Amino acid sequence: MAVQYHLKTAPGDVAPYVLLPGDPGRVEVIAQSWDEARHVASNREYVTYTGNYRGAPISCTSTGIGAPSTSIAMEELARCGARTFIRVGTCGTVQDDVANGTMAVMDSAMRLDGASATYAPIEYPAVASHDVVAACIAAAEELDLRHIVGTTRSADTFYASHPRPGSSFGDFWQSSWRHHFEDLRRLNVVAAEMEASVIFVLARVWGLRAGGVSVVLDNMLEVAGDSGEFDPEAQLEHSTRFVEQVSQLGNETVHKLWEADQRRT
Repeated sequence: MAVQYHLKTAPGDVAPYVLLPGDPGRVEVIAQSWDEARHVASNREYVTYTGNYRGAPISCTSTGIGAPSTSIAMEELARCGARTFIRVGTCGTVQDDVANGTMAVMDSAMRLDGASATYAPIEYPAVASHDVVAACIAAAEELDLRHIVGTTRSADTFYASHPRPGSSFGDFWQSSWRHHFEDLRRLNVVAAEMEASVIFVLARVWGLRAGGVSVVLDNMLEVAGDSGEFDPEAQLEHSTRFVEQVSQLGNETVHKLWEADQRRT
C-alpha cells in the first residue's frame, strides 16, 4: 500500500493502539514519556510518532481541530494498521460540580458534528468501546486522577452557540443558542469538545475500538458570564500539568488494553 496522502504514513509505521490529540505540538509531549519513540511523519496538521510504552506498541497522531480532519486521520491510520483509537485532549463542561483539571472519560457523544452524519444516520449512536472505557477508568484510579464518566457534546464550532452575543465575531448571534448550554446541563452532558463523536462512530461502523478522555479547562456557563464576551486565552485554564496528566492517562490506558489483549491471545 502506498504512503497515505495526508498523514504520509504507510503500513508498519503505525501501532495498533493510537492516541489522538488535536494539537500537533502535544504529540511529542505525549511521546516523551515512552520507553522508545520515533518521529514518523509531519504533514499539515498531522504529526505522527510511534514507539513503545511499558511493552505496549503505541502511536500518537494529531488530528487537528474538529471532526472533518479527524475523520481523515482515522481513515488513513486504519489503512496503516491502527485498531484502537483513543482521543486525548481538552474540553469544557457545563456541570458546576466538575472542576478544572477533572478527567472526563467519554463513554458516549452527542453528534453535533457534520462528518459523522456522512458515514451513518444521526440515529446511529456515538458510543465508546466498553473495554476502552474500563481501561481508562482503571488507569485514572491507579494514577489517582479526579475523573468523571459520561457523555460529551461534540460540535463543529468553537465560538458559536454561546448563550448571548459576544463570542462570535461582530456580536453575531442566533436566538436558538440562548439555552444551548443550559440544555446540555439538563441532559447531564459532562464535557464539550469537537472530535469524540466522529471517532466513536467510525470505530463502531468499522468494527474497531475507540474511547476518549479530555481534561476540563473551563465551565462554559461561567465563562460566558453576563457580558457574553469570550476570550479563551484569558478565560481558559492553561496549566501544562493538566495536559501532562491527560497524556499520562492516555499512555496508561493503552498499556492496560495491551495487557488485556495479550491475555486473550
